[in-house]
Amino acid sequence: MTGAETNDNPVCVITGVGDSTGAALARRFATGGYRVAMIARNRHRLTALEREVPGCRAFVCDIGDLAALAATIAEIRASMGAPSVLVHNAVAHTFDTFLDADPAVLERNFRVNTTALLYLARDLAPSMIDVGQGAIIVTGNTASHRGVPKYALFAPTKAAQRILAESLARDLGPKGIHVGYVTVDAAIDVTWLGPDENRPDWLLPPKDWPHAREDFFAKPGAIADEVFHLAHQDRSTWAFDLTIRPFAEKW
Repeated sequence: MTGAETNDNPVCVITGVGDSTGAALARRFATGGYRVAMIARNRHRLTALEREVPGCRAFVCDIGDLAALAATIAEIRASMGAPSVLVHNAVAHTFDTFLDADPAVLERNFRVNTTALLYLARDLAPSMIDVGQGAIIVTGNTASHRGVPKYALFAPTKAAQRILAESLARDLGPKGIHVGYVTVDAAIDVTWLGPDENRPDWLLPPKDWPHAREDFFAKPGAIADEVFHLAHQDRSTWAFDLTIRPFAEKW
């Protein structure tokens, strides 16, 4: 794709396009008729997806660098047109206790998870308001609902992200923009973790798991389907808080 001037299909911006959920989201929105602006730090992965998936374009950016993020959004708008959907999937995380982790990491996590969402919404929402429609979908996890010891520098940033999304939803909903938050209450079977012996226990089925191994994990493609559905709900039945989990997940 060479830009909005040669294609009238709507534009979707997806942050955090890795080789798991982010890539699945890019594929799903592309097959759903969107031109997809993919944002991530890994140039090699993005350009490979750009070649693989028609309608996807790569924009290399560390969204923790807020000035770079603003410049990237300006580039997307200039080359592809005003986006009608934003999926904020990028995440910065720390899995350590408050005594063991570097406190500076909390601020980095907050910039990626929450402040970047604010910048994106401020940049993209006005054009959605002008046409009276659009969607902003944020992917989250159970860290946005509760704190556990090893999430001490992660959970606060996801909780703030969810509350920011709720504030956006209450503000933008009456203006025709659907804001939704998707909590993935599950481990995702991501390829970059490698074989099971390289994974921490909490990302593996417990030893007494009575089901097939694959039933422990949320599938990236299935997550992408739910995000796409949420972004296209009828406005008479919009959801904000959507929690998804495998059928056998304990909760």
